[in-house]
Amino acid sequence: MYRCIIIDDEPIAIRVIRNHLSVFTDFKIVAECSNALEAMPVLQKEKIDLLFCDIQMPQITGVDFIRSLSHPPKVIFTTAYRDYAIDAFELNVVDYLLKPISFERFTKAIDHFMAVQSPKDSPAAGATNQNSRDFIFLKADKKHYKVNLDDVLYFESLGDYVIAFTTDQKIVTKERIGHLSDTLPTSHFLQIHRGYIISINKIESVGAGFVEINGKKLPVGRNYKPELQKLLSH
Repeated sequence: MYRCIIIDDEPIAIRVIRNHLSVFTDFKIVAECSNALEAMPVLQKEKIDLLFCDIQMPQITGVDFIRSLSHPPKVIFTTAYRDYAIDAFELNVVDYLLKPISFERFTKAIDHFMAVQSPKDSPAAGATNQNSRDFIFLKADKKHYKVNLDDVLYFESLGDYVIAFTTDQKIVTKERIGHLSDTLPTSHFLQIHRGYIISINKIESVGAGFVEINGKKLPVGRNYKPELQKLLSH
């Protein structure tokens, strides 16, 4: 379980982050603070993995606050101002979210956080991490669809769009397949072609230059054959 603090002097901003974060079951909010000084005793007493921090706050800015910490946790800045992006880069923060924060953009920030975790930073046994996450959100028709990864058959690229084929539906979302490949758990998914990512568990057969899933033959690109062969040799 990843333990978090939200620091923001705007109650509405805190509520937005709280609501977005509630979807991710492996995150727990330890404290919600209206300024950085309130967060200090919490950081001293508690093990904190991730800090959501506003920048323009009374008493001390978020940038100066993070600089003052000798061993800061991972940080995601949440701000209405673009002017501090260079400071954020120098502080090596996980992400820099501009308000108002959409759920889609927030999800990408969480993915960035999960990607930079080292094994020693992973949550306790039984919790989920990037390679064991059991769902993703796909935006389509002005909604975010929660898709269980166990239900996915394969993803097909259509330029700037991706079609997710599941056991009971088809979802078209604006997403590059390269980015999707980076966010999916490699233990369950394999890219076999520049236009296809497949669920390993849904493979029915493998032939000369194709993989069959749900009765459909999907092409295997030459550059992707070594990874498929590695899978077959296990």
